[in-house]
Amino acid sequence: MIKIGDYVTRKSYDNDIIFEVIEIEGKECMLKGVDIRLMADAPINDLVLCDRGSVRDDFFPLLDCASNLDRNEFFYLPGKILHVDGDKSYLSRCMDFYKKANVLAYGKSIKESEMYKEIPKYLKQYNPDILIITGHDAYFKKRDKENNNSLYKNSENFCKAVIEARKYEKSSDKLIIIAGACQSNYEELIKCGATFASSPKKINIHALDPAIIATTLSLLDRSEEVDLISLLSKTKYGKDGMGGLKSKGTMYVGYPRNEV
Repeated sequence: MIKIGDYVTRKSYDNDIIFEVIEIEGKECMLKGVDIRLMADAPINDLVLCDRGSVRDDFFPLLDCASNLDRNEFFYLPGKILHVDGDKSYLSRCMDFYKKANVLAYGKSIKESEMYKEIPKYLKQYNPDILIITGHDAYFKKRDKENNNSLYKNSENFCKAVIEARKYEKSSDKLIIIAGACQSNYEELIKCGATFASSPKKINIHALDPAIIATTLSLLDRSEEVDLISLLSKTKYGKDGMGGLKSKGTMYVGYPRNEV
């Protein structure tokens, strides 16, 4: 018998994604992706119990940039990150990721529809170099609406949040914005002012994809332009899941290092 908290896959989707059962109503289950930022529902008879498996967050070729720093002569001030997430569990996972990378990050869990109201306050409070706006989204390709953003679950909310953030800081050189979640409206997010966004091919993204881009930029010298193709290749699905604009790093490098 399937119960809340179980890990399952869906037979109708060839058991491609592992979900956690978060709610059961009658014969229907509400599911949340373990690794993928995806909410879904499915009938109980479509589900197969499985083990979560060994979920590792250090398989990304990311932290090499931190290990290559010259610790003998220079000191480093990585860019500051503000991560706003509509999902508490994914936020917690990302915060652990930042901690392992030794970058300063502040996390706030805010419902997607409320983000545009709350973000200006936290931008003033933390004055970050990088802002992440993420959570859950979905593309409803069968809908027939005049408003393009109505084809998406939360892209309009993410766009509103990006617009408000750009009122605070217009320059992408001073505030890098990474926005979107699974299947988000990539084109509109970029038009609204995001520096990086999901999802060019309207596919699902990994829970850590926004954090991977943010951490890489946090540990890149402010004088260096990011290798855009290399950066996107660090994410789970590469340029199909995340895309963006050419930009520079956010880390200050100083000399000499004070040993006191």
